[in-house]
Amino acid sequence: MKRVFNFLAMFRRERQPGDLVFAVAFFVIALAAAAVLPQEASFTAGKQLVAQPGFWPAVGVAMMVLFGLAHLVSTVNAPRLPGRLKEVMAWGRSLEFVAWFVAYVTVMPVVGYLPATLILSVTLGIRLGYRSPRAIFASAGFAVAVVLVFRAGLGVRIPAGDLYDLLPPAIRSFAIMNL
Repeated sequence: MKRVFNFLAMFRRERQPGDLVFAVAFFVIALAAAAVLPQEASFTAGKQLVAQPGFWPAVGVAMMVLFGLAHLVSTVNAPRLPGRLKEVMAWGRSLEFVAWFVAYVTVMPVVGYLPATLILSVTLGIRLGYRSPRAIFASAGFAVAVVLVFRAGLGVRIPAGDLYDLLPPAIRSFAIMNL
């Protein structure tokens, strides 16, 4: 019996819902990284190849492109399963928390570290379904504890918010140093 080699059969595997979306997105990101690599990683004259500053980033990006392409080929070759939209929507729901963090980082320079942390903690707690007064106070207490740990305990210096400029001078200096 003669066996015929089929290149695509070598990449056949079981596919999960959303695999195609992930494979295409990963491959596009890998190609984008490869496109900007010459501007981001440098190669200097007179050094060995492995001692070049851009060598290992180039190896990493090349592996991303190679394995991203292999994953894309194997995904395209696999039978389609239902549920792609449901899977992608589940991924999309997690992006909500990225938006919460971006909003927190955007609001912090305006209102300050303590008020921004309080706002984030309480509103995120309410968003997650913790609406009782006890849960809201626990969220606020958590925010205060986080600020105390980072500012007083670890000595992390975060720039004061623009809102602090409106405070009286004595309270303003205390707020800048501790809140």
